[in-house]
Amino acid sequence: MRTPFFILLALCLSTSPVIAADQDVEKPSAGEAEPRSSTTRHTIRIDDNNIEYDATVGWLILRNREGSPIARFGYTAYTRTGFRDPAQRPIMFAFNGGPGSSSVWLHMGVLGPQRAVVNDAGFAPPPPAQRVDNAHSIIDVTDLVMVDPVGTGFSKPLGDADPKELFWGVDADIESVGAFMKQYISEQGRWASPKYILGESYGGIRSAGLVHHVQDSHGMHFNGVVVVSPFLSMGSGVDGANIDLPHALYLSTFAATAWYHNLLDDRPENLEAFVQEVDEFALSEYTAALLKGYTISLSEKAAVAERLAAYTSVSADYWLKADLRVSHQQFLQELQRDKRIVTGRVDSRFLGPAINPLAEAMNYDPFFPSVGPAYTAAFLDYLHNELEFGQDETYQVSAFGEVGSSWDWSHTPPSSGGWAMPWADLRPDLSMALSTNPGLHLLVQQGYFDMATPIGATRFDINHLDIPEEARDRIRMEYYDAGHMMYLHEPSLEKFRRDLADFIRETDRL
Repeated sequence: MRTPFFILLALCLSTSPVIAADQDVEKPSAGEAEPRSSTTRHTIRIDDNNIEYDATVGWLILRNREGSPIARFGYTAYTRTGFRDPAQRPIMFAFNGGPGSSSVWLHMGVLGPQRAVVNDAGFAPPPPAQRVDNAHSIIDVTDLVMVDPVGTGFSKPLGDADPKELFWGVDADIESVGAFMKQYISEQGRWASPKYILGESYGGIRSAGLVHHVQDSHGMHFNGVVVVSPFLSMGSGVDGANIDLPHALYLSTFAATAWYHNLLDDRPENLEAFVQEVDEFALSEYTAALLKGYTISLSEKAAVAERLAAYTSVSADYWLKADLRVSHQQFLQELQRDKRIVTGRVDSRFLGPAINPLAEAMNYDPFFPSVGPAYTAAFLDYLHNELEFGQDETYQVSAFGEVGSSWDWSHTPPSSGGWAMPWADLRPDLSMALSTNPGLHLLVQQGYFDMATPIGATRFDINHLDIPEEARDRIRMEYYDAGHMMYLHEPSLEKFRRDLADFIRETDRL
């Protein structure tokens, strides 16, 4: 029996645990429709330089065409001080995904000036929560705006605004975040600045949509868009939904996971070469076998199952019983079932005790209890005590239960003639932006052990961008020996910072 599609989709797209103190997305009264912010001054040392910056946390008020407030939109901004003309300094908008996730993960994991202390691939230390100055922060290179879409962080609908209509859907989300970005840029006098967008996970869909929408609707060009562990298309990124393609695209991450845990009988030395080998098999022999459906001969099916077993450490018998179609949920439960261990989804280097070793799919992701509470405690301590804000407010770390369950996944891509597609695929939007803005560059950052947005799907989506050959020279792909949030891994954290800083420095004046 396969996992029901609606459950699988929720697990596939939720990259944040539901750990906020109050899971209901509160509607404030009309009297709360006033902008509010607090600015504090700080210094941090990055690359042997003392960086002085202002930190501003608060919210703007979004209004409809009639001027009525429809949302307060929360953010945390970092602006380096001492520039004679701040308009000439780069600015980056960054957000996580979910949908329904706040920006805590990127904020306290890699981009911001403070970093939560966790144990890579294991449980974070018990309280007291620990945070340190983040010497890998990006605020020396670019000003930074951490964005919390409506329903997350301090962002809430106002008045009679219907969040399901105005904010909680692929297109509505793109429009509302785009409106926030335009308003912020205008209020801060940053129209002349080099501009960047960075999104993680579902933030890939948001980024791809935004970079086209803001350019097309608001006349604002961007220098670069960065997608971290991106989810771009439901057709390639959701397995277990009676679509064969994602099974092929997940296979190399299955193999990388078995490789990491030393479960292969003949383990190669080089991970990168091994992943490439498995991808080539997946897109040739494996895909050909899947496309034959149930007409495949028993001998060919058995031969393919043996190859799959050799690459993944999951028995050929299991692959045969699954008709060669094992979802990632099934794989993570089956891989070390005999040891009563479940393997992590967001980062498959993480392990946890199997709650029900007889279950077909994992009951929980060991990644989240390992690091989630530490991130939440470190961020709220930082917010309340150093940024001096929000003690009287509820900060929604995650609202996936409210926001994600209400999400409208339809999308109207460019050149569709106004027809909305029921499944989100933002590759046409990103393709249009890259094709019509010759100054736009794309950086893709992807972990090998990411079972939420696997490397095979990311490569497939980027390879299927319909863009001129010239535009492909503006795409960079970087890989990391970690999972979805690759910055938990110290060497990957260092590489992430280096890759991102180089990308910004090399593109902000092109």
